[in-house]
Amino acid sequence: MKKLLLIGPGSVHTYNYYKLIEGAFDEMLLITNISRPEFDSVRTVRSDFSIRNPFQAIKNIRVIRRHIKKFKPDVIHVHQANSIAYLSIRANKNTGIPVIVTAWGSDVLIAPERGILIKKMIIYNLKSATYLTADSQYVAQRIVELAKRIKHEVIVANFGIEDFHKKGPKETIIYSNRLHKKLYRIDYIISSFNLFIRKKNENWKLIIAGDGEETENLKLLVQRLNIDDRVEFTGWLDENSNYELYNKAKIFVSIPESDATAISLLEAMSAECIPVVSDLPANREWIQHGTNGIVVNNLNEDFFSMALGLDPKKVSQINRELISLHATKAVNRNKFIDLYKKTIQE
Repeated sequence: MKKLLLIGPGSVHTYNYYKLIEGAFDEMLLITNISRPEFDSVRTVRSDFSIRNPFQAIKNIRVIRRHIKKFKPDVIHVHQANSIAYLSIRANKNTGIPVIVTAWGSDVLIAPERGILIKKMIIYNLKSATYLTADSQYVAQRIVELAKRIKHEVIVANFGIEDFHKKGPKETIIYSNRLHKKLYRIDYIISSFNLFIRKKNENWKLIIAGDGEETENLKLLVQRLNIDDRVEFTGWLDENSNYELYNKAKIFVSIPESDATAISLLEAMSAECIPVVSDLPANREWIQHGTNGIVVNNLNEDFFSMALGLDPKKVSQINRELISLHATKAVNRNKFIDLYKKTIQE
């Protein structure tokens, strides 16, 4: 294939997607708003994605349009169906170049509730895209509900995960690595762990990776519960350290209020952790309560003891098979490349 213009936020997820499809095109160019060390190896140009006022939006559209005209891509792939997609679609107007939009979960699950203008913008983006992709059936369904009428069926594909799992003995570790924001409800994880270790589970440890605006409050909660010796805050971890903790942990926990398919859940399933997840449609696509994980409905109970009631070998067998069928990098790379070929040929 010839040229791909990739447009997305300065996020590690954008870089991971770039790496997923690297080599599929003769040339690729990334337009992003924030520099990251990872982008040093990627041909990148900068643009602001703000639409905070009409003058700023017009300026940003012109910048993106200039890059489109100069690069002359065969297909444009935009990540996030928010202002990034809006500016890109407007910049691409009347060029005839097809645009694929990949919605990240919050784009259609949370953002439309923030105001009527935001909702209208997102619907415009969804209707204007040549093709749309989502990482779960639930997000795909929500896209259809919002837009009512789209050009093609939504393609369900995620960014895939590395096969990093190393067989070895598991330790009495519960692992959490989501952002420290209220959305991810790490405080409930800590409270449930407190109940758990009071039931003769004193040898267990809760390891909380990541960082965020709630970190200090979470540390204060741990101190207040007097479980400092059983809870460890690691801060941000590099990829290998993150993988190492998946391989050690018996249980992985992620209970956000809203989410699409979380790569961290897929990684935990691959590493043979027992998943403990919130009751969300995207999680239900992967986890059947009591069979290959625990789906939490009552946040105030000890949900970790329920995880210990599952057969780890059965959980591991089911989850490894699910990952091999639907979540490897190879499987999802092929889905996106097939979509590119179909888009360019139309």
